[in-house]
Amino acid sequence: MTRISTTLLAAAMLSAAGLGAALHAPTAIAQTRTEAAPALQTQTFTIENMTCPTCPITVRLAMSGLDGVTSVTVDLDAQTATVVFDPALVSPDDLAEASTNAGYPAKIVGS
Repeated sequence: MTRISTTLLAAAMLSAAGLGAALHAPTAIAQTRTEAAPALQTQTFTIENMTCPTCPITVRLAMSGLDGVTSVTVDLDAQTATVVFDPALVSPDDLAEASTNAGYPAKIVGS
């Protein structure tokens, strides 16, 4: 029996046994994960009291320590922080509070 014939025979046997769908399961799982991916949100905050190069590090660590935060970019010159996060896990108010508790009061831009 040739290699192709053996493969086709195995596939036919799996299909006849009702296991053919199992061959396509990884694709179905991958599609489900893609569809269930969280909708991330980006929010910018004004940050007070940042006066030196280590201040942004403290703000970044405080905000990124919360569950659901994907990234935090802090700009010392502009006195801002931009955060990408999952709003199902953390809110903009939670992020502002984390920075404020670290000694750098944060306010949501536009509010």
